[in-house]
Amino acid sequence: MVIKRPPDVPSSEITPEPLFWDRRRFIQVAAGAGALAAAGLVAPRFLRGRATPSGFLVSPGAEELTPYEDVTTYNNFYEFGTDKRDPSRHAHSLRTRPWTVEVDGEVHKPRVFDIDELLTRYPWSMVIPWMWFELNKLLNDVEPTSHARYVAFQTLYDLEQMPGQRSRVLAWPYVEGLRLDEAMHPLTILCTGLYGKELPNQNGAPIRIVVPWKYGFKSIKSIVKIRLVRTQPPTSWSRSAPHEYGFYSNVNPEVDHPRWSQKRERRIGEFRKRETLMFNGYGEQVAGLYAGLDLQEHY
Repeated sequence: MVIKRPPDVPSSEITPEPLFWDRRRFIQVAAGAGALAAAGLVAPRFLRGRATPSGFLVSPGAEELTPYEDVTTYNNFYEFGTDKRDPSRHAHSLRTRPWTVEVDGEVHKPRVFDIDELLTRYPWSMVIPWMWFELNKLLNDVEPTSHARYVAFQTLYDLEQMPGQRSRVLAWPYVEGLRLDEAMHPLTILCTGLYGKELPNQNGAPIRIVVPWKYGFKSIKSIVKIRLVRTQPPTSWSRSAPHEYGFYSNVNPEVDHPRWSQKRERRIGEFRKRETLMFNGYGEQVAGLYAGLDLQEHY
């Protein structure tokens, strides 16, 4: 979908809400985004939402949107249960106000951000379906030290609000990590809403990461802590099953999961599978991050 960058976009160029919801007409209008991109008002890419066996992802292509109902009822969020429908059934227990995000570690200016401060401090952009700002804006504010090499993330741990944490399916709280250069990439985004609405609890409210060239479990939800560190941090799935889930977890059709092929995928609403794209189709933007790295060994 079109990514606009306020405050550079005048109100006259904002997509009218009726057109926003008319997906077919929106795609027709989006086809003309090249002229706006040339003027620097629209990033020259589109995003679409989808789900795969590994979770919710985004990928390029001006295609029909996944319906809001599917986006908000077919989720991986084990804190609320392991079935894809469990989060939408049980996430009402999550209280997203008050909410703070602590940022510390290898930074010169550690901070605790209130979620509403984050929403007003950083100019946000709308990605259909995401509403977001770039993670690098927050990281630059806390000024990483020269020793920072990785960014570690942690989800809320609260058995009352997240009953799925009583299970032993994972070691809680849920943790994830990125290399610092991955975290600073403009495609790595902090999301606070989707489809023009506040982010639903089951989709990771009130704030989550989306890393569009990686498998969905890397896009950690309901974040309460971000720490910049010197060494590679543990991640929940690689800690649970290191032979199945690596630290990088880049979308790679050439690296099969031990229990299934990752060469093809089935999108929600489609019967036939389609070819999986390397880096989820973002190779032009992110392949340089891994120059010289054996992606079959460092999966």
